[in-house]
Amino acid sequence: MAFDKPAVEMPKQAPEDRIHNFFEVASGYTSEMAVEEAQRCLNCKDPQCIKGCPVNIDIPGFIQLVEEGKFIEAAWKVKETNALPAICGRVCPQENQCQKFCVLGIRGQPIEIGRLERFVADFEREKDIEIPEPPEPTGFKVGVIGAGPAGLTAAAELVKMGHEVEIFEALHTAGGVLMYGIPQFRLPKEIVQAEVMYIKKLGVKIHLDSMIGKLYTVGELLGGRFDALFIGSGAGLPRFLRLPGENLSGIYSANEFLIRTNLMKAYRFPEYDTPINIGNRVAVIGGGNVAMDSARCSLRLGAEQVYIIYRRGMGELPARHEEVENAEAEGVIFTLLNNPVRFIDDGRGDVKEMELIRMQLGEPDESGRRRPESLPGSEWRLPIDTVVIAIGQSPNPIIQQTTEGLEVTRWGTIIHDEETMETTIEGVYTGGDVATGAATVISAMGAGKKAAAAIDTYLRK
Repeated sequence: MAFDKPAVEMPKQAPEDRIHNFFEVASGYTSEMAVEEAQRCLNCKDPQCIKGCPVNIDIPGFIQLVEEGKFIEAAWKVKETNALPAICGRVCPQENQCQKFCVLGIRGQPIEIGRLERFVADFEREKDIEIPEPPEPTGFKVGVIGAGPAGLTAAAELVKMGHEVEIFEALHTAGGVLMYGIPQFRLPKEIVQAEVMYIKKLGVKIHLDSMIGKLYTVGELLGGRFDALFIGSGAGLPRFLRLPGENLSGIYSANEFLIRTNLMKAYRFPEYDTPINIGNRVAVIGGGNVAMDSARCSLRLGAEQVYIIYRRGMGELPARHEEVENAEAEGVIFTLLNNPVRFIDDGRGDVKEMELIRMQLGEPDESGRRRPESLPGSEWRLPIDTVVIAIGQSPNPIIQQTTEGLEVTRWGTIIHDEETMETTIEGVYTGGDVATGAATVISAMGAGKKAAAAIDTYLRK
């Protein structure tokens, strides 16, 4: 019975090996493994898994093709609705989306949809990626701000509809958070760039080093150059704790730490000239995926002891279970129910200790999680060489501040229609973290897809 058959495990590097390199932790399915896993699928008449997919992949359809050994056709089936399958297969939280609704999960383990998606995308890339025939041009031009998951998805959808599309990316490499935020051992940069190249081959033009709000304003782009705009500029503004000593040397935002490590390739110093001297003891403050990425990078950069400092317990960690499990296996020390109070210097401007206070969980707050409360008199000190603050990000305000009529919330996110993703300016649409605050890659892609459909309707009317 399929219910009794366990999921096919994906091979991984051993923890004692992988903490010394930045190679991908999981090596992916072989053809035989993929077919074996696909054979577990029940081929439900009313598949629930699709309901959990923000980009509406025909999941049973592509799994059936995998079972038949038609791997290229399976990749094409996925790409009908998802332009970034190799990325989604690696970093999407399938356990909370498509796999959450898999009928097999009621009595056993759900189908490993993400691993199969990764397999077919990798298989096609290693063989030859087929580019669909270009549609008839509509004559309309759309500008996309930001080459992250939302912008890349919106651009791919729009160009397949026949519109001329140009992306403006502030950084020197396309990919957004996929390039600067997610470490090489979770998402290799060559995978991201292969997906970007596919979108360029579809006909999308990408302008790098082009910060909208500085180089051009939204009004200048919309005023004759483009018929519609999509804003997918992400959430790249770090949040801080506002504690005494937070400006000491050796204290990073997770944004800076991961950008230096990933995009600027500090992990390959001195081949690339961006060193990070983190010392022996690193504390990462936060409990999400970004905190796990920062902690695991620290181990690979040479730290001997790496701590996750989180004010709630293990059951409340917002990071994916898989990432917490990997971090634990690699030796990250979870210092839970603790909160920083201040940072203490060594007399020369460098951080040497952090003072913490122990916490307990009280009544649930407005989010439904139990509220952390400090225990008076429980302060203690932890010697430390480097601190990484990973407590979330907000949208960079440059576009919002330079665009008249673009309304934002008090958190800096762009106000928009939930159905069409249109902003308070006609012809200007948004999606991803700049619209919702920091969220998942696949949710940003879903918003980009939704906005593209609305833009197409707007233009054709």
